[in-house]
Amino acid sequence: MLSLKRLLDRSLTAQAILVFLLGLGITALIRRNEHPAVWVLQSALYTGVAIAVLAVQRRKAARAVGTDASGLADLNRKIRHREVPQDPEGRAAMRRLAAEQLGQMERAGKWLPYWLGAMGLVAVGLFVLGAIGGSLVFPLVFALGMVGLCCWVLWMRRRSLDRLRWMHQALRQG
Repeated sequence: MLSLKRLLDRSLTAQAILVFLLGLGITALIRRNEHPAVWVLQSALYTGVAIAVLAVQRRKAARAVGTDASGLADLNRKIRHREVPQDPEGRAAMRRLAAEQLGQMERAGKWLPYWLGAMGLVAVGLFVLGAIGGSLVFPLVFALGMVGLCCWVLWMRRRSLDRLRWMHQALRQG
């Protein structure tokens, strides 16, 4: 499992394969009556868009930190494991990365209540439409899934902020 996580951290190709397979499975579940070629084409489209966005974000972050994509993956792994670099160049790159990611998360935090509100409205709206239509099973499962997703997003955000603040403080002290 550790090698799979490391492969997904470093390889854009591995991430593309994972996104394609997930997109294919989800498309097949949602659009059962369509031809499998449509599933493959839609999954390929989703994969292309997701990987393009990811590649642009990685390139921008690597440029801001002053490293390449693999160096960025190593720095992110060190943040997750709370490993403070000892060499001055590594510390400077880590300091730039932690400051960049903290700034992004703080700027994105002002939109979080709106996103949570929109997800709540979608869940309630689908639940009401299901109640009117007479079927409550799918809307109830969707609403519970939406609540689970929102809780997971909040938990991951808090966890990431804690790690970034810890690293920022550790780099400031050393």
